[in-house]
Amino acid sequence: MGNNRENDLYTAADALTDALVNAGVSYIFVNLGTDYPPIIESWAKYEQHGRPKPEIIICPHEMVALSAAQGYAQATGKGQAVFVHVDVGTQNLGGSVHNVYRCRVPALIFAGVSPFTLEGELRGTRNAFIQFLQNVHDQAAIVREYTKWYYEVRTGKNIQQIVYRGLQIAHSAPQGPVYLMAARETLEEEGRDIGAAPGRWAAIAPQGLPDEGAEQIVDALLSAENPVIITSYSGRNRECVAGLVNLSERLAIPVVEVGATYLNFPADHPLHAGHDPQHYLQTADVILVLDSDLPWIPALAGPHAGAKIFYVDVDPLKEGTPLWYIPADAFFKADSLTALRQINSRLNTAKLPHPALLNRRRAAVAVAHEMLLAAREEAEQPGEEMTPEFVASTLRRVLGDDDIVLDETTSYHPVIEKHLPRNKPGTYFMSGGSALGWFGGAAIGVKLACPKQNVVALCGDGTYIFSVPTATYWVAAKYKTPFLTVIFNNQGWGAAKLAVVREHPDGYAARNDTFWTAMQPMAPLEKIAEAAGGAFARAVSNPAELESALLEGMAAVRNGRCAVINVILPPVSRQE
Repeated sequence: MGNNRENDLYTAADALTDALVNAGVSYIFVNLGTDYPPIIESWAKYEQHGRPKPEIIICPHEMVALSAAQGYAQATGKGQAVFVHVDVGTQNLGGSVHNVYRCRVPALIFAGVSPFTLEGELRGTRNAFIQFLQNVHDQAAIVREYTKWYYEVRTGKNIQQIVYRGLQIAHSAPQGPVYLMAARETLEEEGRDIGAAPGRWAAIAPQGLPDEGAEQIVDALLSAENPVIITSYSGRNRECVAGLVNLSERLAIPVVEVGATYLNFPADHPLHAGHDPQHYLQTADVILVLDSDLPWIPALAGPHAGAKIFYVDVDPLKEGTPLWYIPADAFFKADSLTALRQINSRLNTAKLPHPALLNRRRAAVAVAHEMLLAAREEAEQPGEEMTPEFVASTLRRVLGDDDIVLDETTSYHPVIEKHLPRNKPGTYFMSGGSALGWFGGAAIGVKLACPKQNVVALCGDGTYIFSVPTATYWVAAKYKTPFLTVIFNNQGWGAAKLAVVREHPDGYAARNDTFWTAMQPMAPLEKIAEAAGGAFARAVSNPAELESALLEGMAAVRNGRCAVINVILPPVSRQE
């Protein structure tokens, strides 16, 4: 960039800003502290001189900041930056860093560190009591388990190369967060603009199947009597949806979505075989697992002994999970889109199975698909009390095909899968992890990425609290990213109760309703969003009033205002 005025030093903080711009980072989600004077001064200078910088999104809580970056990356594939305050801000990221890591999406987390001088030796030296408290032995250890890479900048002369390398690692499969640190003294140093295109630090090119592997899979599928495909997150690349439909239709292969974190296969397609693989595991002679962390739970179900299993995944060994194994005949570390293109290309010149076999399979799956729809409709019938099935079916009537659904209903997730099916790629997301509270920030990030589409976030009452709603709805109001929140409020922790009942179905807890999971008396949760961000807020317990409330909420969102519909379900526990 060079000097803007004769006395303006081009600092490492300036070089950092330019590197993010050059790398295509659109947003920096920030929660700043005493470690940021060099960066704040740099941004003020850039504002004054009209220099480009990413848009700064102020987030009063770090959980919201990183979740927003995650949502943006899930919708676009592009990693954004999150700036947090030394060790304490890093800790305040909480479970969001787990979610980004498990979801395999890119993000650059930047944190200051306590200044490394304390007697005024350098600009940026310690000048506040708190900086002594924030001086720790190993700040990166806070997030090391959940990041692909971490580094502390030691000189302003190479900060741009470090940023480009960090983003390269974050965007290379399997994608994930990276963590970068710098002290004030370093950021105040003279920087260097290397003038290099960040494309020289491009992500590693997608890896395909080896030729013999593609041939092995195709041969097995062509000779199979009852093949099945299981997937969970192949739809993270939207082009994969069409590729999977192509493969499924050509060979009449049912597709089961297990724990889907993206839309992988259109739910209304007659070859969509639902979300429970158990039936197909018992009958399939060939199983193609495509991008799934857990295609089945070994303690509950598994394929029969004679089945051939092929595992294709960007992370087939699940190296970040110490105890994990799903036995298979072959594992392939490959990009799902590339693998599907290879398989479909080979099918172009292959002799396909006899049409009678394909028609038999197609008809059988279509019948099973219709049975799923019939069972769904029966479960949706309204009663005197609100049910999650009824809520999901009402949402299905209210929402359009282009509306984007974020699902963090936890124990009601199987209900959402069945009763709120989505058909267009890029219209369904889950967090990919298990740390609750993702939906709020994620909705902001998705709305930033897709401003012309409605965003609808589904959550439980516990999840709503974990999302830091005071910060979430303030940010959404300030940056004009309205979305609809629907709380499935069962007044407690349903997942915790369910775990106890599964393990001790006839135990003391189940017999006496003593789970310590009830959150009563019930709080008017919707009012938090109303107070923090002026959201349209309504609680609904009468099934007859639900559809009108949802329509009012959607109208508020279209008019630029967040809406929260707090749907009161029967309590998970009545323990006092």
